[in-house]
Amino acid sequence: MMSHEASPMSRHYTFCRICESLCGLEVEIDQGEVVAIRPDRQHIATEGFACVKGIKQQRMYSSPDRLMHPLRRTPAGTERATWEEANHGIGSKVRQLIDDHGPNSIGMYVGTAAGFSLLHPIFAQGFMEGIGSRNIFSSATQDCSNKFAAASAVYGFPFTQPMPDLDRTECLIIVGGNPVVSKWSFGQVPNPTKTLKQIAKRGGQVIVVDPRRTETAKIATDYVPIRPGTDIWFYLGFANEICTREGWDSQRVDNTITGFEDFQDAVAPYSPERCAEHTGISAADLRTLVTTYLTANGAALYCSTGVNMGGHGALCFWLQESINAITGNLDRAGGTLVPEGVFDFARFGKRANLFVKDERSRIGDLPSINDAFPGGILADEILTPGPGQIRALFVTGGNPLLTMANGERLREAFESLELLVILDIFENETASLAHWVLPCTSPLQRPDLPFAFPLFMGMQKRPYLQATEAILPPQGEQRSEATIYHDLMVASGVGIYGSRAATWALHQARKWLGEVPQRGLMSGLLRITGQGSFSNLAQHPHGRPRPDHRPGSFLDGRIVTEDGRVHVAPPAYLDELSRLQAPQTGTLRLITKRDLRTHNSWTHNLTDFVGPKRRTNLLYMHPDDATERQLEDGDLVDVRSSVNTLRLPVTLNADLMPGVVALPHGWGHQGARGLSVASKTEGVNVNLLAQDGPEGVCRLSGMARLTGIPVTVQPAAGPKAPDNWSGRPESSQAQ
Repeated sequence: MMSHEASPMSRHYTFCRICESLCGLEVEIDQGEVVAIRPDRQHIATEGFACVKGIKQQRMYSSPDRLMHPLRRTPAGTERATWEEANHGIGSKVRQLIDDHGPNSIGMYVGTAAGFSLLHPIFAQGFMEGIGSRNIFSSATQDCSNKFAAASAVYGFPFTQPMPDLDRTECLIIVGGNPVVSKWSFGQVPNPTKTLKQIAKRGGQVIVVDPRRTETAKIATDYVPIRPGTDIWFYLGFANEICTREGWDSQRVDNTITGFEDFQDAVAPYSPERCAEHTGISAADLRTLVTTYLTANGAALYCSTGVNMGGHGALCFWLQESINAITGNLDRAGGTLVPEGVFDFARFGKRANLFVKDERSRIGDLPSINDAFPGGILADEILTPGPGQIRALFVTGGNPLLTMANGERLREAFESLELLVILDIFENETASLAHWVLPCTSPLQRPDLPFAFPLFMGMQKRPYLQATEAILPPQGEQRSEATIYHDLMVASGVGIYGSRAATWALHQARKWLGEVPQRGLMSGLLRITGQGSFSNLAQHPHGRPRPDHRPGSFLDGRIVTEDGRVHVAPPAYLDELSRLQAPQTGTLRLITKRDLRTHNSWTHNLTDFVGPKRRTNLLYMHPDDATERQLEDGDLVDVRSSVNTLRLPVTLNADLMPGVVALPHGWGHQGARGLSVASKTEGVNVNLLAQDGPEGVCRLSGMARLTGIPVTVQPAAGPKAPDNWSGRPESSQAQ
């Protein structure tokens, strides 16, 4: 284990934990400080690729705004506290609430940042299981729980997530995804631009279906524009045409699929002509897409957040996976593959009732997905009196005030809580409301293994394993999330996952080592799964290869549905489809937009990414729509949804379809007390326009609708904004 004492210049190898790409990094340290981060050119999979966020992350983690010690809220404001005071104050309040109102009075919101660490979500879940509360809410219901819900229905387990065989496919159709900017959701695919260009170079087709000619669309072999929020009709028309042509693989259907006749009946009414009325994709163009897909020697339909967040994400993913399955492209070289992790995680999870609990929410009677409830009903669960009302909330690795729908109502809910505890590395918007803020270590300050998707499910273009040591020591009183949750369990009198014996054993190690033995726990996990020790793996600083993917291995014994077959007609999905209504017409549709320099709401506190020319997000609009509304580039506009109104500048962009406007998310930091750079930006939070509550989320997946939102755009009411305009919502002035 490395020494953290200051030393001369040294070089270390690690991997990035900002997103799924896990890019290998070479880190140069001088006198205990990172002086440079470069892509690891020797890395077994990423081969010298890393994005601008990854190679500048030390600037974010070394910010003077980093939390150094616990904070508590007092009537006079925020003040420094000791860890002993924090643990005692939080633990005693948790015990009191459990005694007075039961364990479900304690809730937790798990953010995206928690997911890119191996032990963080394990200990957070263990804390809540120890309390006995079912009230966990996940950021997945902002961007991806549709895939988990549909995978459970189709494959029997939420984490069974096929990924395109990018090295061999002849036809890749990307719907609502922009991997060139956003990387590859649910799979580690380094350098997506190079990967997609290689498909075209070998004669394959890369087709992007999106309301905007995205960065990915610009390097694809073809681009097909589609109206936002109509993806469900695209998939229905696609499936209908396949069934009309009898384009299925009869042997695969007979041997591996359940419900095919019901699937045919369900899509029969949706001809390409009928669907064209909604999508804007002509029947002829859709049929050409189907021909390209069916005639390829290996093809894959793939979707991402543009589909996930559009209101029908669960239905879309069900249809997509069913199409890939019935055409014989599932579990096929060149089609989609279901990778294997270090053990059969799906079978283990199914047997252990892990991530498949059949529970319904108190508000809205919505399902638990991955053992978590929809974030879109969290405000209701806090504000609605009755048994099970949430009175205390732990927020771990997330910033829900900025990332969830209707943050104004969520703020009201958070302000009503008896206890709000935040675990983070900064005092962000949500932390600015907290009773207690607990300072965590950064990725560079902890040992780690790849997070759950690559480790447990093998979701990598090239399978490998890698271990990283901590390359920097904690500063001040920062602690790992594993250590923080362990200490909170001890203070609250609960056992991890209900086991007081396990908590006692961890406590003994904690007293001996000064922290929870993260490295030892991960080493034990590696040994149990036959991967050797952490130390052994760390001797392969550029990654250690694992066996290649095996086409055919999934359908031959790894499906965990009751009958061991792929279910293409889940009853709940057929029922939901029967209630499908035509989309609203005559209004603009708002979509989100990514930027290479930002990642959700994380990176706006870095001057490199929000310099003088990037002080705000802008509303992107097609020139024809601007002309119709007598708008010019730079004009201030009011963007109004059924929920709220935002005011910001407009900019013209012909990459959008007419009738579509785009607004980058992650902005709106003016209320963040501890973000000295981001709080001075002038952007607005696009999610304030989205509806929350039971009526605002998908009944199958709990997904909030965060794209494809009907809006109106008009010149800002009243005078032009002053130079110091903050970009805050102007609901009262602009109604």
